[in-house]
Amino acid sequence: MIVFPAIDLKGGEVVRLAEGDMDRATIYGDDPAAQAMMFAEAGAEYLHVVDLDGSFAGEGRNVDAVKGIVERFPGHVQLGGGIRDAKAVEGWFNLGVSRVVMGSAALKDPEFVKEMAREWEGGIVVAVDAKDGMVATEGWAEVSDVPVVDLARRFEDAGVASLLFTDIGRDGLLKGVNIDATVELARQVDLPVIASGGVKGIDDIHVLSLHANEGIEGVITGRALYEGKLDLAAAIAIGGKD
Repeated sequence: MIVFPAIDLKGGEVVRLAEGDMDRATIYGDDPAAQAMMFAEAGAEYLHVVDLDGSFAGEGRNVDAVKGIVERFPGHVQLGGGIRDAKAVEGWFNLGVSRVVMGSAALKDPEFVKEMAREWEGGIVVAVDAKDGMVATEGWAEVSDVPVVDLARRFEDAGVASLLFTDIGRDGLLKGVNIDATVELARQVDLPVIASGGVKGIDDIHVLSLHANEGIEGVITGRALYEGKLDLAAAIAIGGKD
């Protein structure tokens, strides 16, 4: 199971939001590339980066910061945030990211996302963000009437790399991952699932790792790392166990 440390970008700074609210941002640093290197030194081979400004604007807004991360981080960078057209997808891949995460586009234009998954084999991750079991979009500012599992199933045979499932009611709050909902989704769809939202400590990593054989590919963690509640090296060690 892959442990993805998260770097969320707002105005070029490293931040974490509470429940996806841009007005509830905590700043953790002003050098995203340096933060990426700290994660690499702890053993991280994968990184999850979010262009938060891009999520709300619908276009890339932290390009320079992402470029700096990609240039210095020796592993794989997975990036999301406002990626809603072919030009944006191509631009990020050309910049050097390994995987692109698409959320709002997956709900509003699934055929386009499937087309991107065919064109960029193994490079597209579909974000399935949930509030009370329903899909949330537009930087979580809107909640749809589409159940999470229904959206996920649309992409089972589309060639996407993974599903990224976030319970936004827990994101950035250190409440603990919604393990039941995450594992249930993994059981219901024929795609690997990455857990996100609310990691509070090593126990979350351990329990999720027990379900790796049921389709849990990885877990994203942010605030727990920044606030010293989770040791990244220890988490990676647990995730790497068979």
